[in-house]
Amino acid sequence: NPFAGLVSHLRASWLSGKTRPMAYRIAQLEALGQFLDDKKQQILEATAADLGKPPFETELSEILLCKNELNETLNKLSHWMKDEQVDRTLAMQLDSAFIRKDPYGVVLIIAPWNYPIHLFLVPLIGAIAAGNCVIIKPSEVSKKTERLVAEVLPGYLDKDCFAVVTGGVPETTSLLENKFDYIFFTGSSPVGRIVMMAAAKHLTPVTLELGGKNPCYVSDTCDVTNVARRVAWGRFFNAGQTCIAPDYLLCTVEMQDKLIPALREAITEFFGPNPRESPDFARIVSDKQFRRIQALLSSGRVAIGGQTDEAERYIAPTVLVDVQPSDPIMQEEIFGPILPIVIVANMDEAIDFINSRERPLAVYAFSSDDKVVNQVLERTSSGGFCGNDTLMHVTLTSLPFGGIGNSGMGTHHGKFSFDTFSHCRGCLKRSMGREPLNGPRYPPYSQQKFGVIRATSKVTRKNDCTLL
Repeated sequence: NPFAGLVSHLRASWLSGKTRPMAYRIAQLEALGQFLDDKKQQILEATAADLGKPPFETELSEILLCKNELNETLNKLSHWMKDEQVDRTLAMQLDSAFIRKDPYGVVLIIAPWNYPIHLFLVPLIGAIAAGNCVIIKPSEVSKKTERLVAEVLPGYLDKDCFAVVTGGVPETTSLLENKFDYIFFTGSSPVGRIVMMAAAKHLTPVTLELGGKNPCYVSDTCDVTNVARRVAWGRFFNAGQTCIAPDYLLCTVEMQDKLIPALREAITEFFGPNPRESPDFARIVSDKQFRRIQALLSSGRVAIGGQTDEAERYIAPTVLVDVQPSDPIMQEEIFGPILPIVIVANMDEAIDFINSRERPLAVYAFSSDDKVVNQVLERTSSGGFCGNDTLMHVTLTSLPFGGIGNSGMGTHHGKFSFDTFSHCRGCLKRSMGREPLNGPRYPPYSQQKFGVIRATSKVTRKNDCTLL
């Protein structure tokens, strides 16, 4: 295996204990911050070359949010690393019982192409903070960013403990044949299944950050202009190549009639009369992805947009109406700048529609009536939820980010990243003395001994009362 030596080298470094001291972890994390500061211009240029990503979107999603994660981690790492003291029974009041946050060991992070810095760096922050050695596999689809990460990042990190591996499917397949102590994968559900099967051979735990079709319900009682602006921003940010973008709208015919002109106005406000000429609208990452998304335009009827240019990999911000649940666009995650609208009679029908499908990475609900938003929240299941906006829940380091069911397993961001890459080790330390206290547990057994054990070891329910 071409990567066996690399994995062995990192494992030897981890076993040496090098990554465990807090000072070491902080130094590596600060180096990541230096990488973002020093290479900001190269990151802007690489993401522009790969995705036509506007500098504003790159600074927000690839740099600012990563710096927020870094600073949150650096501010709180000493607290997160402390042993967590736990409750003890009467019999163990003189003992020490605690949870130790141990690193897993050598972890693998496989990142996707749509946010090629953010989606490897944020989990990497958690893995370093938790004291692991890491192999990073950036996506080969975002070629310029992959090259930047491979050539530049190793110069900032300890090469004995961190490495970048490049390549496509064959290299990733070979990489997955090695035994890792944890695997963090972000990508599609079909590839997630392949990663999980490879991990199962070594009983390796995984976090899978997958995607899905995120529903967005718009009730009849809402500010239509605000809804249109927030939905258009969330759907067309990064040309729709966002795993938590609203994938389709659910609303009544009456609301659709109001939304179409409002969405048209929002798109024009954001990107001008011809979005193709806007410096603020990205492009599709590859010819393969372009052709896949273009084929989805045959579903329903184009109400807004619909223009394409294969040479530029441009697909206009598009809204589709007359979309049926059986249409091709409703069978897969769109991952492009197309927003289909599916008609429902009311909120109950919208909720039933959402619940009839695989559980998504995010559910969105818009309404001026908070009871409606709460109903959608309480009666659906998803990785995350955002009421009266899109995407914004992912910007908070205090909220866990992750999927459920078909949209993934496990969470990260902030402390949740540290927890994901830490093994919670249950620990008990007792005195070598005070042996008479252990007498009741030793043979020969008696009911009297058991009575002492029960009295000193049982956990009672609060407010329990005993009738005498």
